[in-house]
Amino acid sequence: PTLLNPVDWNDAVMQEEIFGPVLPILHFNQLSDVFAEIRKRPKPLSAYLFTDKQEEKERYLQDISFGGGCINDTVMHITNDRMPFGGIGNSGTGHYHGVYGFLTFSHQKSILDKADWGETPLRYPPYSEEKLKWIKKVL
Repeated sequence: PTLLNPVDWNDAVMQEEIFGPVLPILHFNQLSDVFAEIRKRPKPLSAYLFTDKQEEKERYLQDISFGGGCINDTVMHITNDRMPFGGIGNSGTGHYHGVYGFLTFSHQKSILDKADWGETPLRYPPYSEEKLKWIKKVL
């Protein structure tokens, strides 16, 4: 593992997703400042929060959009094949693992094959009060 300290939001390492055992260390005074900086950038593939404060956990889950993550741990969310894993926005789309991967790589095509007989004129204009009354009854 490599720790990078100090790091600024404008440093090169903070401009791309990090795939490797690299941990940039950013110093801050307010968690809200960190969340604001994260929201200014493309959505991350993963996000991790270390805290024992319930309010901070809730804000993390509500205020930050990311593919997946952990609270008080890292990387373990990708090891569970019962949890979907995948990105959002620039981080990629779709989910992987188990049934989520099957659904991501499958295309479910919806088709309505309507008969060409028995069509009711009730569906088509011109509409009248009488037609509207019948449509409401049917629906």
